[in-house]
Amino acid sequence: MAEKKTIKLLEICHGRSGDKGDAANVGLIAYKKEDYDVIKEKVTAEVVKKYFDGICFGPVDRYELPNINALNFVLHNTLGGGGTVSLKNDAQGKTLASALLMMEIEV
Repeated sequence: MAEKKTIKLLEICHGRSGDKGDAANVGLIAYKKEDYDVIKEKVTAEVVKKYFDGICFGPVDRYELPNINALNFVLHNTLGGGGTVSLKNDAQGKTLASALLMMEIEV
């Protein structure tokens, strides 16, 4: 049986994020096809919602983009009203991909 280990997502993918009104848009793009299979299994909408507890106050939607080995998450009710009205330091959600890349998963 293969030994399990814990890694940070940044070891197998990169990310991008931004705003869509009051929702944050966070993309994870795997470096390799086999890494896409790992993130598809391990990084669910529920896991992302729990990871951003206290930041994301609405539901999280996950979209699979297998042709580019990517997952896209929409975190609703996250940006305090959006870039033009929010008092948050990151009103456009630009740091959320970096934060998600620090998440640890078991492989």
